[in-house]
Amino acid sequence: MDGVLVHEDQPIPGADQFIDSLEAKGLRYLVITNNSIFTQRDLSARLARAGIRIPPERLWTSALATAQFLDQQRPNGTAHVVGEAGLTTALHDVGYVLSEVDPDYVVLGETRTYSFEAITRAIRLIRGGARFIATNPDSIGPSPTGPLPATGAVAALISRATGRDPYFVGKPNPLMMRSALRALEAHSEATAMIGDRMDTDVVAGLEAGLETILVLSGVSGHDEANRFPYRPNRIIDSVADLEV
Repeated sequence: MDGVLVHEDQPIPGADQFIDSLEAKGLRYLVITNNSIFTQRDLSARLARAGIRIPPERLWTSALATAQFLDQQRPNGTAHVVGEAGLTTALHDVGYVLSEVDPDYVVLGETRTYSFEAITRAIRLIRGGARFIATNPDSIGPSPTGPLPATGAVAALISRATGRDPYFVGKPNPLMMRSALRALEAHSEATAMIGDRMDTDVVAGLEAGLETILVLSGVSGHDEANRFPYRPNRIIDSVADLEV
């Protein structure tokens, strides 16, 4: 989403026409994001304000992938969540109970209100035996005033205090790509991943067996792409250059 369709709340030129073309031709797609703060409906409304109309069901977040993963691993379990509505709603929807008393999991997501108290509680629960899950490994996130510490940075703090590394569900874990393919009822051989980051989008698509397309409208540029040991199938300036 970020870097491919929008920069924060500003649309990338041509992104709206690209989405409109997918819709007009009836092509199945998902907009995938490691952002776990917002629900699908919230993200749909945020994109609509930028002039990009995407139905909520076309949005796939790391929170949804995390909830699906936990439902498969331990159905109807319990979790203590450090995160916001996108994550708590996704867990509620699969039947999870949120609890601070002997939870099966501590689930760390992105939030703009990390507190020392919340991090301390997570550390104590993990040291007490709760399994440690994080929605994504991104160490920083964007904001209008500059980068902010994100889930991966806070996970590192908790790991250092507990000696436990989390299992990251979101990109670049190919698990998130496979969960998206199941949601689309699609096969990897006939699916492409369009992303702006070599270290999350392209490697996740590559490891899931998808065609990979790097757009230069976000994080990774030509020079950075050349430094990685793997390559995308195509490099283009933006989604405006894709013919549907």
